[in-house]
Amino acid sequence: MKSLIHFIEGVVEGFGGVARLCVLALVLLVATNVILRYLFSIGPVALQELEWHLISPIALLGLSYSMKHRADVRVDVLYDKFSSRKQGVVDFITALVTVGIGGYICWLGMNYVGQSYQLQEGSPDPGGLPMRYLLKAFIPLGFGLLVLQGIADMMGAVLKCREPTDSVFQTARGDTL
Repeated sequence: MKSLIHFIEGVVEGFGGVARLCVLALVLLVATNVILRYLFSIGPVALQELEWHLISPIALLGLSYSMKHRADVRVDVLYDKFSSRKQGVVDFITALVTVGIGGYICWLGMNYVGQSYQLQEGSPDPGGLPMRYLLKAFIPLGFGLLVLQGIADMMGAVLKCREPTDSVFQTARGDTL
């Protein structure tokens, strides 16, 4: 089970790298657009649209990445006082809810992308970007990755619940020495 968790988290980590590259591309693109606009009075519509197109992979691929790294918002007032086994149960339930919601949004997103593809949807602006369905494809992809990370978290919670609670030698993270 641990090897499957590591595999899933490796996939999530890889897509997190794509999100990080999109952040870098967005920063460079915004800087380029500012230079073009204010120094050369040029403002290509496609480059401006690409700016907000890059936000989609950053946000949607970053969901699972932030969940993997525990950068999501949690209220740990009670959680920290729970035993390792109770924490595992809470982690399992939250991961199960994440898988359910993420799976549902992923399923809805597939129809949304398919409809956009059938229409060959593009930008309504002259000089804008074509193939808007590629942008919309990040919705099911991002939530699919969230489902995968939720599954990895569920398996991790099961392992946490199986840990012996009577160990005298535990680290602050709960790992047994």
